[in-house]
Formats: sequence, structure tokens, C-alpha cells
Amino acid sequence: MKTLAILALIGCSALAVDALAAGDSAAGETKATACAACHGTDGKGTSPIYPNLAGQSATYLESALKAYRAGERGGGMSAIMSPQAQALSDEDIADIAAYYASLTP
Repeated sequence: MKTLAILALIGCSALAVDALAAGDSAAGETKATACAACHGTDGKGTSPIYPNLAGQSATYLESALKAYRAGERGGGMSAIMSPQAQALSDEDIADIAAYYASLTP
């Protein structure tokens, strides 16, 4: 019983962290125009090599974009993503993450 209560608290904590990271999805839609070329306006990749972002966790998306911006994420599409992310502020990243998180996968 105690284990179940602890797991429930951990789950609620994860939801709270995602809520704290929430940006403005309406602003993010405007800021994501450059992203749409690869990730689509609906958050679904325009080619199999581009990941779908619709419905992803805002916290994950923020973390990934900040890692690209800091040059901490390599391989894959980092040669394309790092320069894109370097032009984004923390607020831009939060807004874009909120926008893609709000879309239906």
C-alpha cells in the first residue's frame, strides 16, 4: 500500500513539473513557423527522417531544444537543429514546446 502511495506521489510530481514548464502555446504556434518545414504545422514530420512532435511532453521538448542550443546533443539531425535552437530564447523554447505538446498525435 505504501509503495502505491509513493508511486502516485511520484506520478503527480512529474505532472506538476510539466505544468511548471508550460509556455504559451498560441505564441508557440507563431514561433514554430520555421519548425514546420520539417516537423509540419500539425507536429507530424514531413518525412520519415523528421520526428513527430505532436503530443510530446513539453518538458522533454524544452530539454531537447536547450540541449541542441547548448551543443550538448549530437548525432542525428543536430547539425540542423543546433543552429535553429541557438536563435531561440528560453521563452521561445517554452512556447514552442507548449504548442507541440498541445497538438494531438
